Amino acid sequence: MKILLDLTPQQIANELGPLNLPQYKAMQVYKWLIKGKTFDDMSDVDKTTRALLKEKYIDQPCVVVKEVVSKDGTRKFLLRLFDGNIIESVLMSYKYGNTVCVSTQAGCRMGCVFCASALSGLARNLSAGEILGQVIVANLVAECAKTAGSRGASAATGGLGKERSVTNVVLMGSGEPFDNYQNVVSFLKLANDKAGLNISLRNISLSTCGLVKEMKKFADEGLPVNLTISLHSPFDDKRAEIMPIAKKFKVNEVVGAARDYFNKTGRRVIFEYCLIEGKNDTQKDAEKLAELLRGMSAHVNLIRLNSVKECSIAATADKDAKQFLRLLEDRGVSVTMRRSMGADIGGACGQLRIKFGGQNTPASSDK
Repeated sequence: MKILLDLTPQQIANELGPLNLPQYKAMQVYKWLIKGKTFDDMSDVDKTTRALLKEKYIDQPCVVVKEVVSKDGTRKFLLRLFDGNIIESVLMSYKYGNTVCVSTQAGCRMGCVFCASALSGLARNLSAGEILGQVIVANLVAECAKTAGSRGASAATGGLGKERSVTNVVLMGSGEPFDNYQNVVSFLKLANDKAGLNISLRNISLSTCGLVKEMKKFADEGLPVNLTISLHSPFDDKRAEIMPIAKKFKVNEVVGAARDYFNKTGRRVIFEYCLIEGKNDTQKDAEKLAELLRGMSAHVNLIRLNSVKECSIAATADKDAKQFLRLLEDRGVSVTMRRSMGADIGGACGQLRIKFGGQNTPASSDK
């Protein structure tokens, strides 16, 4: 069975042509899908056509099997895919709007020591529609939350365009986006499609652990998203202890690809730096990091490590983390400490999925 949300609106119209659906009717189907509705919800599509659609296609690729809500309002979703694989996404509310953090793979094969996503390895890549489906779920949930106090949650329809409740998307969930390159690029184009969610590419951030070849290729795609790079150490040997991918790509190669991205897109690059006690949080580390980024249009996002009991590392103490930030500021580095959200609900990538019981759950019988 095909996932319709893998396709552009025009491709959906072409796909549904053999079902004798005129283009305008196919667009009605697309609008329902992008609002988070199932074939059964499509009141302006006749029952015979809906039955045919259910035989051949998957409507919503991500089905919520569990939702947990943090005391700070962060919502984390466990989502079941058509084959039974389980993924996570997170909805976070800020003053400027709602941000959804999506996964690009079921699991991950990068093996970063602080990340729960890699503990069970990579199950498979997600399709473009499965990544988009996470945004659709979050948008519908945020819409329900917004309308519950006035018209009631049942009135929420998952607004599109300017009516969207989700304003920003970050590809920072489970998986390495550039390890699923083509599907991620397709997702970005789908999310940006004016007929659908119409999310500005400048409101989308993509996080990579530093796959240099793909970073350089992406710089030529003409998709000016915010590129975020997981650096975590300015020293090759230390970085390799934290991130196995560093054995393949040296720090200077990664930073060089980041400079190339800025030169081609004009988008400032963000470097993520997860502070790990005794690993990367010394004055020497701060001095080397400042030296590495000197003269570059970049920002450092320091991250307080979320505790993952399966990972044998510890977060840098708060006072030492603040000292590390001051050391960078004193050396002219643009730097902030990322606000920690959802820690009480297993906010780190992969934590809730592991707690739920791994990557697989029985596939839904109606898919």
